[in-house]
Amino acid sequence: MEQLTFHIEDFEGPLDLLLYLVSKNKMNIYDVEILSLIDQYVAVVHGFSPEEMDRASEFIELAARLVQMKSYFLLPRSEEAERIKEELTGLLVEYSLCKQVAGRLREMGKGVFNAVRPAMETEPDHTYRLRHDAQVLADAYDALRGKGVQNPAPRAEQFEALTAAPFVSVGSRIIHVLRGLVTGKVKKLRQLFAKDGSRSQTIATFLAVLELVRAGRICIDPDESLSVKR
Repeated sequence: MEQLTFHIEDFEGPLDLLLYLVSKNKMNIYDVEILSLIDQYVAVVHGFSPEEMDRASEFIELAARLVQMKSYFLLPRSEEAERIKEELTGLLVEYSLCKQVAGRLREMGKGVFNAVRPAMETEPDHTYRLRHDAQVLADAYDALRGKGVQNPAPRAEQFEALTAAPFVSVGSRIIHVLRGLVTGKVKKLRQLFAKDGSRSQTIATFLAVLELVRAGRICIDPDESLSVKR
């Protein structure tokens, strides 16, 4: 690409610059040579003068995205590259159509005289004429209060299930498991867990089985059969 000098004022935005490069290189907008377009765009952005950098944030942001896109295009058979190409092509086509419509509207507006008078000053009427159910108004008032609405204090009986729950130690369940295996009352893993047992008892039993297996005291066969090593 020959060395050209552009100014931000020459373009309405980064897509306008991309569309100009497509037109300048006589590319088909529906089949753009992405790598060539990216290199030319980045070269133009690098050519902006330091005084224009403050206003070139949009152009620089798109340049960074295009450089990231280029890394995908350099990979062989990259699905992400194809997705990015379709996305970028769609943006350019959409922007091109918008520019065409804007140009037609501009031509249609030539020679048309528009006269606009100042807005008429009127007295504001703040009367609220809608009718609502009383409960609707009460709910709206509570919503406006927001955090001002205090939640009722929790009752002691709400915590009774937690504070009154029996404590079951892992050590006691280890003894229970070994006793059941030695006496022959327990032969399967599921026999250790009663359906009506408490949560604390179930957890303690589970930890007890893990500890016994880790210590090599019991074995669990694939069919859930338990055996104890005396």
